[in-house]
Amino acid sequence: MPLLSLIVFTPLLGAIVLMLMRADQHAALRRGAFLFSLVPFGFSILLLARFTPTEAVFQFTEKAAWIPSFAINYALGVDGISLFLVLLTTFLMPIVVLSGWGDIHKRVKEYMVFLLLMETGMLGALVATDLFLFYVFWEVMLIPMYFLIGIWGGQRHIYAAIKLVLYTMAGSLLMLVAIVYLAVAHQQQFGQYSFDLQRLLEFTLPVTTQRWLFAAFALAFAIKVPMFPLHTWLPDAHTEAPTGGSVILAGVLLKMGTYGFLRFAIPLFPQAAFEAMPLIATLAIIGIVYGALVCMVQPDLKRLVAYSSVSHLGFVMLGLAALNTQGVQGSLYQMLNHGLSTGGLFLAVGVIYERRHTRLIKEFGGLWAQLPVYAAIFMVVMLSSVGLPGLNGFVGEFLILIGAFKAYPTGTAIASSGVILGAVYLLWMYQRVMFGPLDNPENQKLKDLSTREILVFVPLIIMFFVMGIYPKPFLSRMEPSVQATLARLEKKLAETGSSNQVAQR
Repeated sequence: MPLLSLIVFTPLLGAIVLMLMRADQHAALRRGAFLFSLVPFGFSILLLARFTPTEAVFQFTEKAAWIPSFAINYALGVDGISLFLVLLTTFLMPIVVLSGWGDIHKRVKEYMVFLLLMETGMLGALVATDLFLFYVFWEVMLIPMYFLIGIWGGQRHIYAAIKLVLYTMAGSLLMLVAIVYLAVAHQQQFGQYSFDLQRLLEFTLPVTTQRWLFAAFALAFAIKVPMFPLHTWLPDAHTEAPTGGSVILAGVLLKMGTYGFLRFAIPLFPQAAFEAMPLIATLAIIGIVYGALVCMVQPDLKRLVAYSSVSHLGFVMLGLAALNTQGVQGSLYQMLNHGLSTGGLFLAVGVIYERRHTRLIKEFGGLWAQLPVYAAIFMVVMLSSVGLPGLNGFVGEFLILIGAFKAYPTGTAIASSGVILGAVYLLWMYQRVMFGPLDNPENQKLKDLSTREILVFVPLIIMFFVMGIYPKPFLSRMEPSVQATLARLEKKLAETGSSNQVAQR
């Protein structure tokens, strides 16, 4: 069974089916999109069940010639690094489709089609083991997000959509140049082109060449993360995007940057990556503190959550920069945690925006008395993002800080202030929105969550507790691939005398 192809292309099949349906069949379109988003999730559960936890190699591999003259193949594979990111994507998409039933009323057909097309692009990028194929999927997932923001976004939707494309394309084109250079360099040394990741990992490049190629890859991925100071497109994109677009952007698209560093940039260019890690760690620490401080002064709920991603993903990059098992595993785990927690925050903000058509914190107050179910759910989601022990956010941050402290003790001490600041801005936001007098007449008319809206949050809350209380099933499947990646890195660095420094981490 070509399981990975089924996971990747079932959403595309769903998009084609929806395009053949009448545009005024809103209920049928929503149900169809929900069904076609559930099928990949079912396949991904099967993938998890059949995955061999002790193996570090790519599993469920598929390979077929695509453009033989340039040795470009349709090549897919999954390992412990990408497994749970695939599950995160297929898990979030049905939630996003279900959440859009209440707030998407115009061009429902096109909205659902773009969501499914974007899912195919994201899943393809996560399982592609041919660099050219990865680049194709990388670009495919950008176009639907452009339209989601440009058509269903807020007042400045065109500005936000164009800014997203310009930033992302600027980095992507440089990455494409670097990918082509790799293939040509392989042809010059071995007599044939190659875009195959496994072959290129064994390909040794001069250090100077590595630095240039790493810079091209790193820029593309740093923009996607986004790392400070390349983050300025993110608040606009999040603020103007529809709720579903914000959930997918925060939940999955941003992880493509952190995943790209771990999958491609660091292993392909080990010496350049090792030299760049202190700089990346420094920028990550600045992003952690800066993002948290900016969150504290945000008057808009959605913009506050957007800037929180800059801070939280700074922790992910700090863990990667540590280049040790605890730091990298913590980063992978925190990618999943951030996708669930921040996705949940955007869903919660979307619920109240749909009712009040404002996201300004000053417009609310006392909502616990009027919307007790909503307030309770929002509290769990908020505490998950804070990193409360027992919930998912704590485990990832703890592992990252342990790993990062071994490599950058002073910087990690500074970065740990981001944990405290994160609790401050999220708890303060919650206090202003949920407590105090219910003196706004508009808030007194609000209705609590419907059954459909509760069902949107239930899977997220279950995962908050599962991942917070029992992380072993996740970490045990990540560990072999993480250790194999770090071992390969150390082996490559042994020739330059840097391996001892990696071992100390």
